[in-house]
Amino acid sequence: MKKADRYDTSNLIEDQYEPGSSGSVLRNLLGITSKEKMERVEEARFERLMDEATARFDNDHRFTAGDILWLHKCWLGGIFSWAGIYRTVNIGKGGFMFAAATHVPGLMRQFENDQLARLTPCRFERTEDVAAALAEVHVELILIHPFREGNGRVARLLMVLMALQAGLPPLDFSELQGAKREEYFAAVQAGMDRDYQPMERIVNRVIERTLSACGQ
Repeated sequence: MKKADRYDTSNLIEDQYEPGSSGSVLRNLLGITSKEKMERVEEARFERLMDEATARFDNDHRFTAGDILWLHKCWLGGIFSWAGIYRTVNIGKGGFMFAAATHVPGLMRQFENDQLARLTPCRFERTEDVAAALAEVHVELILIHPFREGNGRVARLLMVLMALQAGLPPLDFSELQGAKREEYFAAVQAGMDRDYQPMERIVNRVIERTLSACGQ
């Protein structure tokens, strides 16, 4: 079995990884074999995506599953052939399995009809209500994990776009780095029982840090 990347996958087939990458880089359209180079390429494209997304979605926009597909395609199109397409493999992390691949399309429809329809546009006046909306949407999207790769950044970008609708500045996610990652992942898992409070606490800290950095 090849060296695992950030995720453990079932139905792992050899050609999912770029030849010469020692199992560290997924097969891609650019022939990149270095994990560090791929990270640089993805980061540069993600910065452009931030600009395109903020221009595309206004404060009154109700997000859909199609918008999430667009975000993923706009970011990783040209790098991966499966950009903007729901995954077809089952994936997990640290022994925790995300939604089965066969269920992803149906779960995304439910996500659109429930959380996205109910919580976007995110125009709540109280910060606590904004944090609650962001937490629920984020947890549910991460639990579905609709894509083979890039779920975390797409889900965080959706949080940024929702926060902008609520009149907040772009969120500072440095709160989620380092040791805080364990707390974050535990908060995601709590969402399995529809307990969003652990994530709400994290989002509230993210908002406080963001406002403090902006002098607000």
